Amino acid sequence: MKLTLLFSVLILFCSCKAQTNGAGSDKQTQTNTSTQSTQSKMENKNIYDITVKDMDGKDVKLSDYSGKVLLIVNVASHCGYTVQYEGLQKLYEQNKGKGFEILAFPCNDFGEQEPGTNEEIQQFCSSKYNVSFKLFDKVKVLGDDKTPLYNRLVNNAPETGDIGWNFEKFLVDKKGNIIGRYKSKVKPDSEELVSAINAELAK
Repeated sequence: MKLTLLFSVLILFCSCKAQTNGAGSDKQTQTNTSTQSTQSKMENKNIYDITVKDMDGKDVKLSDYSGKVLLIVNVASHCGYTVQYEGLQKLYEQNKGKGFEILAFPCNDFGEQEPGTNEEIQQFCSSKYNVSFKLFDKVKVLGDDKTPLYNRLVNNAPETGDIGWNFEKFLVDKKGNIIGRYKSKVKPDSEELVSAINAELAK
């Protein structure tokens, strides 16, 4: 009788323990799934699903640049950093044959230093700096109405946070992933930037 009672207690104990462990396992699985889901929503370093407009108002899929190393820059015509157009053009000429593109997005968010129309911006860049890399439609890079591209860039670059001023630069690899961010003061011919570009072109 005692043995039967002891045996029943042991069976009941093991059953309860198994149920507890199972519940804990399910809870852990739910937690892991929730964490992974949150991370996936927060992190998206790829830009290929985004479409932008060129200066003629035509849609351009950024996936069209697959296989290219990209430098994305918010530009302005009346800024202390506007002289960087010259360095950017030289950088482009040196590397365009290697699979390198510069995508320039005029922006009037800082000191209203890009007030012109697309036509005026194109004329300025062509006559003043002989710019031949791609210029796009003027965009917003600050606030709730920032363009989707810049929302992606500022939230997924190695250093996150709002654009500080004109001529910030984002480096994108051949697969469309955001891999570098360089402040306005970093010149196009700086060792820091040139080395990073060359390293990506070599891959």
